[in-house]
Amino acid sequence: MTAPLPARLRTVAAWDVAGVRAAVGRLGDVGERLPTWRARLEGIARDLDSGENWSGPASVSAGSVVRELATVTWAVERALADSVTAFDRLAAAADRAQELAREALVRADEVPGGLGAALDDRERLAAAVGALVPGTELAPAASAALAAAEAALHHAGSASAAAVDAGGALSRVGVRDAFAPADFTALASLVPVSDPLCVTQGPSGPPEAVALWWAALPLPTQLAALRADPAGLGGRDGLPAWARDLANRQLLAAALDAPGLDGTAAATARAVAGRIADEERAGRQVQLQLFDLPGDRVIVGLGDLDTADAVALLVPGIQNTPGDDLGGLVGDARDVARATRLAAPGATVATAVWLGYDSPGHLGQILTRRNASDGGRELADSLAGLRAGRAAVAAEEARATVLAHSYGTVVVDEAADVPGRLAADAVVLLGSPGMEEDAASLEIPEVYDAAAPADLVVLSRWFGRSTGSAAFGSTGLPVDPEGGHSDYYDPQRPTLAAVGEVVAGVRTPG
Repeated sequence: MTAPLPARLRTVAAWDVAGVRAAVGRLGDVGERLPTWRARLEGIARDLDSGENWSGPASVSAGSVVRELATVTWAVERALADSVTAFDRLAAAADRAQELAREALVRADEVPGGLGAALDDRERLAAAVGALVPGTELAPAASAALAAAEAALHHAGSASAAAVDAGGALSRVGVRDAFAPADFTALASLVPVSDPLCVTQGPSGPPEAVALWWAALPLPTQLAALRADPAGLGGRDGLPAWARDLANRQLLAAALDAPGLDGTAAATARAVAGRIADEERAGRQVQLQLFDLPGDRVIVGLGDLDTADAVALLVPGIQNTPGDDLGGLVGDARDVARATRLAAPGATVATAVWLGYDSPGHLGQILTRRNASDGGRELADSLAGLRAGRAAVAAEEARATVLAHSYGTVVVDEAADVPGRLAADAVVLLGSPGMEEDAASLEIPEVYDAAAPADLVVLSRWFGRSTGSAAFGSTGLPVDPEGGHSDYYDPQRPTLAAVGEVVAGVRTPG
C-alpha cells in the first residue's frame, strides 16, 4: 500500500543525501584506481606472452592467470563506471527532491484541503484545484506548494530509477543486495575471460575518441583486434604505443615474407627489420609506431612511449628515407636519449624517429611547402595520438618535445596551423630555413632554436623569418661556430647537451 503523500514527502525530506554523495565519492575513488591496476596487469601479461624474460610451461600458465586477472578487472571497472554514473544521477535527483519536499512541507498549510487531497488528481494543476474548490483559483502560495510537492515526487522517482540502474550495473559482476561474490573464482565465473568479445573497428579519429574506445576493451579483445586488423590499427593515432608496435610488427613480418616486393618497399622493410634487430640485440627497447610501405613512412620509437617521463620526436628534413637513412636517424635518437638522461639522471626517456611524412626528395618539393603541409597534419595527429594513447593505458602525461631539423621545422610550422593546439611542451628548431610568423604562433610553451653561423640553410631564410632573430622570439641554444647544417646532434658539439636539457625539462626558456 502506498504511503500517504505527506508521509512520503517527509521521507524524502529526511533522506541522507550527503551520505549518498560520500558513498558515491568512495565508489568513484575505487573506480578511478582500476584503470591503472588493469594497465599494469595487462603490461605483465604482454611481457609474459612475449617470452623475452621468462619462457616455458610455467610462464604460459602465469600469463594465462594474469590475463584472467586483467579481464576480470576490466569487467569490474566497466561495471563500477556505469554504476557510478547512475549513482551520480541518483544523488543529483535526490538532492533536488529533498529540497523541493522540504519546501512543500513548509508551505503545506497554505493548500486548501491539504497536500494529500490536492494531489490525488495527478492531472494538470488547474484540474486539481478545480476539483477541490470548484469555481475558485488556488492562491499563488498554494500553487507554489503544490508545484514543489509534484516536482519533489518527480525527482524522487528519477532517483529511484537511477538506483535501479546503479544496482543493475553492479549485478553484472555478481553484486546483489549489497553482497559481492564470495571470492575471485565466483567473480571470474561471471566474466568471459577465455572467449574475446566481438569487437568493432572503432573510430578512425580523433585520437581521443580512439583512446576511449580502446581503453574500454578487455585485453583478450584488444589482442584479437590487433591480430585481425594490423593494417587498420598500426597507424591509428590514439592507440597506445605497445598496441601499434604489435600491429606494425605483424605488417613488417608479412612484408619480409611477401614474394616480389618492389625495390623501395623491400629496402624499407629490410632497413626497419635490421634496425630493430640491432637495437634489441643491444638491449634497447624498440616500438614500431608506423609501418606504411605504400607511403614509405616509418616511425620508430626507442624506449617505452607509453610510460616514459620524457618523450622526444625527431622530425628530419629533406631527402630522408627509411631505406637509406633510418640507421643514422636512430643513432641521433639514441644520442638525444643519452643526453637527456645525463641532464636528468633517473628520468625515463623515449625518443622516436618521426618519418611520418614524405620527406622532400627533389628540387620541386624542396623549395615548396607542399610536403610540409601534408606532414604538418600528420605531426599534429601523432602528437595528439601519443598523449591520448598514454591515457588509454592510464599513464600520466609525459613531457613531449619536438626536435625538428631543417625542412622538419617547416613541418612544425604547418602543424601549428592545424586547428587546435599542438600537444607538446617544447619544440627545438635546428638549422631552420625560416618560419612564417614568430615563436608564439607555434602554440607551444617553450620554443628553442639552434642556428650555426656557418649554416647556409639558416642563412637562406627560404621559408621566412630567421628563428635566431630577436623578432622571432625563441630561446637560443649554444652552437659550435664551426658547425655545419648536419652537426646539431653531434655528441662532440654543445647543442646536443642543451637539447637533452630541453627534453628533460631542466633548461630554462627565455
